[in-house]
Formats: sequence, C-alpha cells, structure tokens
Amino acid sequence: MASSFNWLYYHIIFSTKDRIPWIFPELEQQIWAYLSGIARRNEMSPLAIGGVEDHIHMAIRIPPKIPVSRAVQFLKGGSSKWIHETFPGMENFAWQNGYGAFSVGPMGIDRTVLYIRRQRVHHHGIDYKTEVLGYLDKYDIQYDEKYLWG
Repeated sequence: MASSFNWLYYHIIFSTKDRIPWIFPELEQQIWAYLSGIARRNEMSPLAIGGVEDHIHMAIRIPPKIPVSRAVQFLKGGSSKWIHETFPGMENFAWQNGYGAFSVGPMGIDRTVLYIRRQRVHHHGIDYKTEVLGYLDKYDIQYDEKYLWG
C-alpha cells in the first residue's frame, strides 16, 4: 500500500491525586474546554471530555507520531499548570501519576462518547475504583491492586 492510514482513538481515564474531589461542577466545563485546547494544539482530536469531581474520561484521536504517554503528559501537565494559575485555592491541585488508555475502534466510538458525556449519571451507581477495575478486567489487563491506588 503506497499510502498510510490510521484510526487511533483512545478512551483515556485519569484521576486527581489521591482522588481528592477537586473538579467542582461549576469549574468542569472550563477544565474540559482547556483540555480540549491542549489536545488540538498538540495535533490531537478530542471527541468528548467529561468526568466527575475526582476523575476524567477523554475520547481522543492521537496521531501515530505522538506516543500515548506523551499525549497524556501534555494534557495533564498543561491543565495542572493552568488550574493552579486560574482558580484561587487550587494551588495544591494535582493529577494522579498514572492513567488508563484503552483503544476504541470505529464500532465503539459513539458508545464511548455517550458514556463520557453521561459521567454524572453513571457515577450515581458506581465509584471510580469499581469502574477502573471493570476496564482492566474487560481488557484482560493483569494487575496487582496494591499498586493501583497509591
């Protein structure tokens, strides 16, 4: 094949450090918009960003030249700095060290976007830990739970 093609969409999940509820409902739309801007400035295409007080979800296209770990570094580092500078009283805000990144194919992207947009409703019945463990099990990822939450 003479040309190159890709479909590299990811569902990325990460929490605030120690799952402290920093993402207040009155701030979340500004935070989502800022994360979206970081993504676009770095050649990524955000489809949906959402979450609740202690974590976020993103459906995002990442070009093949940017490793997922680097993309997440752009997103977390840039937004953390901006949150510190923009919102009084949030100088101690931080994202967790790790993240989850799960590939999403063309048949699952619409469902993933809807899931992300409905996070507030979704989390009335499930907590973050249960949600993450469900993803790890769904994708058959081996883990030791004692290393997940530190």
